[in-house]
Amino acid sequence: MAKDLYLKLDLNLLRTFVILSQELNMRKASERLFVSQPAISQALLKLRNHFEDELFVKTRHGLKPTAFGEELMDSINPVMDELSSTLNCSQDFDPADLEGSIRIALAPHILTYLSSKLFHAIRKDAPNVDVHLLNWSPTTLEDLNKGEIAIGVNFDIHHAPKELIRKKVGDDTFIVYVRKDHPIKKDVISPKDVKGYEMANLIIPDWNSNTSQAERVMKSHGLSVRIGFRSELPMAVLDVVRHTDMVYPSTTFVPERELRELRGMKVSIDGKDITFPVIAYYHQKNKRNPTTLWLHKLINQLLQKETVK
Repeated sequence: MAKDLYLKLDLNLLRTFVILSQELNMRKASERLFVSQPAISQALLKLRNHFEDELFVKTRHGLKPTAFGEELMDSINPVMDELSSTLNCSQDFDPADLEGSIRIALAPHILTYLSSKLFHAIRKDAPNVDVHLLNWSPTTLEDLNKGEIAIGVNFDIHHAPKELIRKKVGDDTFIVYVRKDHPIKKDVISPKDVKGYEMANLIIPDWNSNTSQAERVMKSHGLSVRIGFRSELPMAVLDVVRHTDMVYPSTTFVPERELRELRGMKVSIDGKDITFPVIAYYHQKNKRNPTTLWLHKLINQLLQKETVK
């Protein structure tokens, strides 16, 4: 008779396995679990003996799961996420009781535009938390997947991990910004109106790291474009646009104080504005987590309020 792997397993070891499968690094796993590296090694040894498989093998860059380790990860992770979700929503929730830090990642233009409003909205409900608003970076999707960031907001990212929930929190409109005295005097333009002008581009990791949406739109209309300036900092892009004839394809999320020396022009194609969905990202295990749902609601309310102005 085959042995019952479930009954004979110390379930505490499964959490170690899950964290190891996410980090693929003994030191990082020990830091997340607040235990020593020898304790992680001992737990891994017990798991190997129990499943009669190495589960992870060492490489130059850390750990790599075996074929059985990958199979186990795919089976166990959804179960552990569901357990976490069930336990976290089983108690009454009041944000005023929250303590510690909340980490939220925002696309750079949204961070610049919304940071103060979001901070005050969070602190109004949860006065005892430390608010960490992070610029969306190339590692944000991974950090969301590991649970190191509570929630993130960006445009629609098609390569986001399947473990992340994607929920629309608003729509953003495509706006082209130029300096006040720019030669283009229209309020509504088409792609051909910016032909011949260099573009400034805000780098938004995971969304336009290689090719901007403006470049795609121009090329779809058979128009060439030269990106004269690119930066990850919205303020740097706006400063260059203020002092040149560059055009800056962006969104409605530009701080009002920055518009004193700039003009915004809507882009119309076939009589329609160009809009993009704004998406909130968080881990499947938090789909019923009251803190995550509260943050999602706050962000959704703020974005809805801002986009209807």
